Amino acid sequence: MDDQIIKLEYTDKKEARLDHFLVKELPDYTRTRLQNLIAKEMVTVNGNIAKKNGLKLSQGAKIILRIPAAQETELIPENIPLDIIFENSDVLVINKAADMVVHPSAGHATGTLVHAALAHAPEMEGIGGEIRPGVVHRLDKDTSGIIIMAKNDKAMQWLQEQFMARSVKKSYLALVDGAPPTPIGRVEAPVGRDPAHRKKMAIAKLGKGREAISEYKTLESFEDHTLLEVSILTGRTHQIRLHCAFVGAPVAGDTLYGRRKQKVKVPRQFLHAARLTIILPKEKEARTFEAPLPEELENVLAELRL
Repeated sequence: MDDQIIKLEYTDKKEARLDHFLVKELPDYTRTRLQNLIAKEMVTVNGNIAKKNGLKLSQGAKIILRIPAAQETELIPENIPLDIIFENSDVLVINKAADMVVHPSAGHATGTLVHAALAHAPEMEGIGGEIRPGVVHRLDKDTSGIIIMAKNDKAMQWLQEQFMARSVKKSYLALVDGAPPTPIGRVEAPVGRDPAHRKKMAIAKLGKGREAISEYKTLESFEDHTLLEVSILTGRTHQIRLHCAFVGAPVAGDTLYGRRKQKVKVPRQFLHAARLTIILPKEKEARTFEAPLPEELENVLAELRL
């Protein structure tokens, strides 16, 4: 597949910024996508590489863009059932099952959500230089619940911008061992890679790591456990699990950051992405998608309520 070449000419008498002109002329591409092309030196003006987004265009300027072709990968679609909550030409909203990895990684070359999405929607456009569905955000392998995927490049950029702006609302249900120090609270503790354990994250020292903010409220209290609703303002790896452990109430069933001995039988870590609020491409009002608590976790709560 060859790169796509787009040729444009600026005809107005009044000067204009390069990125503003491109956004107006190419509505199928987001401002971020076009600015990335400029940053990667894939845009020329009058034969010269454009060095900045704000380059002034004069009447008669000739602009050429080179859009990189999607590169083939070795991913093979797999006919794995998906619990699809919503779908249109731009996005897939999926209730991910526990035990499913979102994308291929070391030790998980097959059976991922990406493989399943490719089988369900083979027409998905190349995103990020690869022919594969657009992974906008992730869930841990053992975390169930809502995940949204982009089906084309413009949708990918649209969704990514909202995640970067922290305008997406994400709420989780978490059963924790014990109870946090207060019924309602906010945890601000930076997260970074654990220097002693390559596969673990850790609460970082002040000034280190990446900012991580979680808010929680108690939904139900039991003798030795608490059911929390946790909303995350940032999306760091293992953030909720780390923050719950940080306040002395680790997620029940979490074998990495939680307690070794459980007072209730939990089939896996009790963490479920229950609600996602986001504005979809071509829409102005935010939508909220919800995924019910899986039966195996409902059974845990039923046992606690006896």
